[in-house]
Amino acid sequence: MNEYSWPVDGERLAERASARWTITVTALPEGSTVTGHVIGRQPFGVFVEIAGVPDVVGLAEITAMPHGVPLPLVGTVVRGTVIGHTPHNHQIRLRLVDQD
Repeated sequence: MNEYSWPVDGERLAERASARWTITVTALPEGSTVTGHVIGRQPFGVFVEIAGVPDVVGLAEITAMPHGVPLPLVGTVVRGTVIGHTPHNHQIRLRLVDQD
């Protein structure tokens, strides 16, 4: 298995995230604490499916992870804080604070 991966069904997930963007931004304002699991990994960070909010794509860039902590594997449960919204690709920016 390749150490890096895109989320399964990534294109459809992106379409659904786009359709729900307004609802997502309202449900997850900056400062919100979230839990989810890693659904994809890239050298720059991880994609996270956020629990309790359907069709959301969270992105935790490597610069927004705890110092010295390795990039979490797909399936790892992570916790973090919403640090922003990126409307051009309908992603929630996350700062990870913990992982199981």
